[in-house]
Amino acid sequence: MASIDPYQHIIVEHQYSHRFTVTVIKATNVTKGTFGDMLDTPDPYVELYISSAPDSRKRTKHFNNNINPVWNETFEFILDPNQDNVLEITLMDANYVMDESLGTTTFPILSVKPGEKKQVPFTFNKVTEMILEFSLEVCSSTDLRFSMALCDQEKLFRQKRKNKVINGLRKLLGPEKTQDLNSTSRDVPVIAVLGSGGGFRAMIGFSGVMKALYESGVLDCATYVAGLSGSTWYMSTLYSHPDFPTKGPKEINKELMHNVSYNPLLLLTPQKVKRYVEALWKKKSSGQPVTFTDIFAMLIGETLIKDRMNRKLSHMQEKINDGQCPLPLFTCLHVKPDVSELMFADWVEFSPYEIGMAKYGTFMPPGLFGSKFFMGTVIKKYEENPLHFFMGVWGSAFSILINRVLGVSNNSKGSTMEEEIENLKPKHILGNDSSDSDDEMQEPKGTENAKAEEEYLRNNQASWVQRMLMAILGDSAIFNTREGRAGKVHNFMLGLNLNTSYPYSPLSGLCTQQSMEEDELDAAVADPDEFEQIYEPLDVKSKKIHIVDSGLTFNLPYPLILRPQRGVDLIISFDFSARPSDSSPPFKELLLAEKWARMNKLPFPKIDPHVFDREGLKECYIFKPKNTSVEKDCPTVIHFVLANLQFRNFKAPGVPRETTEEKESADFDIFDDPETPFSTFNFQYPNVAFKQLHDLMEFNTLNNINVIKQAMVESIEYRRQHPSRCSVSLNDVESRKLHHKDSQSKFQM
Repeated sequence: MASIDPYQHIIVEHQYSHRFTVTVIKATNVTKGTFGDMLDTPDPYVELYISSAPDSRKRTKHFNNNINPVWNETFEFILDPNQDNVLEITLMDANYVMDESLGTTTFPILSVKPGEKKQVPFTFNKVTEMILEFSLEVCSSTDLRFSMALCDQEKLFRQKRKNKVINGLRKLLGPEKTQDLNSTSRDVPVIAVLGSGGGFRAMIGFSGVMKALYESGVLDCATYVAGLSGSTWYMSTLYSHPDFPTKGPKEINKELMHNVSYNPLLLLTPQKVKRYVEALWKKKSSGQPVTFTDIFAMLIGETLIKDRMNRKLSHMQEKINDGQCPLPLFTCLHVKPDVSELMFADWVEFSPYEIGMAKYGTFMPPGLFGSKFFMGTVIKKYEENPLHFFMGVWGSAFSILINRVLGVSNNSKGSTMEEEIENLKPKHILGNDSSDSDDEMQEPKGTENAKAEEEYLRNNQASWVQRMLMAILGDSAIFNTREGRAGKVHNFMLGLNLNTSYPYSPLSGLCTQQSMEEDELDAAVADPDEFEQIYEPLDVKSKKIHIVDSGLTFNLPYPLILRPQRGVDLIISFDFSARPSDSSPPFKELLLAEKWARMNKLPFPKIDPHVFDREGLKECYIFKPKNTSVEKDCPTVIHFVLANLQFRNFKAPGVPRETTEEKESADFDIFDDPETPFSTFNFQYPNVAFKQLHDLMEFNTLNNINVIKQAMVESIEYRRQHPSRCSVSLNDVESRKLHHKDSQSKFQM
């Protein structure tokens, strides 16, 4: 029997909405007045309008030439009970040119009590009587899940995965070091693999990492794989592949190498763009927002998963329901249009089971993300978004600079993502060609090979894309406003009460392993430009929210696996972020992750940047928690960086390179070469460059397998000596409730 989850007993406060049901039954003696009736018999219908409701206007069908219509049509409104909700009822006459109002009346919804049903007559023009039936009920269940706990599906996954992990640890570490492990013991460590952002560079590097982890057996010991931006593109490619996990990354990576060897301009032929336009028009006409990210998502999907563009995030459940693979976790940010992501951002997490924000304790099944919500209830459901849409959102930083992605603009070649966004000008998005010649929209004639077609597209792409988007969206906002470039969805938090704060670590003030000293906190918040507004809530009145690439705040997905509910012991982190040079210190993103963790009172080992001065550049660094009040029970972090060191001399761990060809193929820089193929904005990789980056990260991972194995052994031993590792009790929850009440009493006094 599964143990009780104490996080389930932390109440995420929310107010239930009311469901107001209106049945328009019938009307008698509908009239337009004596003179009007002589000219034309009424064609009546009824409009219902509640200004305070999100889906505010409804209408019945109309009847031709019928003064005694019987509709018997029922409509539902989701209402906030705290508002003064009033129903406006209008009797209308349908006409060919312009419909005519025959009278309006109002009805105070407060006059109906929850659980009550009643019929009410209304009179129009003294002779017309209309009968409506009203009922009101409390929506005691919602479509959002309000909880600090993991969802039941993830809990069940963890139970099944635990047995797989035990077998993986026994095979990797040997029976002597794992002899006491069993499905009921607390000694089994929770291991997470992380991949950073960095465009195709991150995606290809992570492909080499995952191949090494899969073939070495390390992946069999992991419970989670978390990705951000470019790493999510590889995870999506891998987990959506029909042959994974039966077929490992080796064969899948060959397909990936083939797919990224083509110029992305080839995705913008008129025939292909026609398909994109049709899909986007369908989405927009259904009532969903469309932005530049939707376009970019199609380009990414056509490049990486072109034979499975109909796949959904929820389809990945079939890969993990029996615990056969680590649970994939993806992320993006909810941001405010007028605030820097580094100052305010809510991390949104995506799994095959749920999408939501841990900061607010609100989650939903993947199929509901993008639907219209009000106070936690769906008021209009849309079809589940395809996986490629999420891929576009997770890597949406690149939709900001589509010309760089397409290789049209090379003015800022070699610059980092941060520099690109900071120096963003309209020309980066608009392009220079403003010609409206019809010839540019025709097929290229006489192009006998791909090279000629690419040249044609390179010369005409900017204006073609611009006109395409203008046709879809009707204005130029998509090009020159941040709102037009960011991903956008209906706000699933619309109408909720966010007066109560729910930190990532809800018991941080009570649990020893999550406490922190005041001087540490002061140091963490010393820089006002970083995370200054992260405690602020989102705008629950906004009908839509903006979602963007998480790499715009920091480029590692630590928030996903630092949730204490997941109790991760060992984090194997792979950072593919851009650096000024190959010899630059590789800790910028990791230090931001540490600071974010400190500010959210999450356990995180101290990252000492001076280790670079002492030890120089290495393939990986290990950061272990110290036995202090700040770092007690922190996870261990193994941090791999993008560095070509021993790979130059060894083609496999312990196997030196011998031939001149072998040595030359491995003698390359990543960031120092001004003509590097590994730029953040390179979206075409020749096979040679792909193999260099892929094989480098495969080698770096395999070359440090013993470091990973030793950390696993230490995690098992630590769990054995500290059985309360990453756990809380119901007593902790009760103490938190009392502490919360005391705090409120003091505040009110």
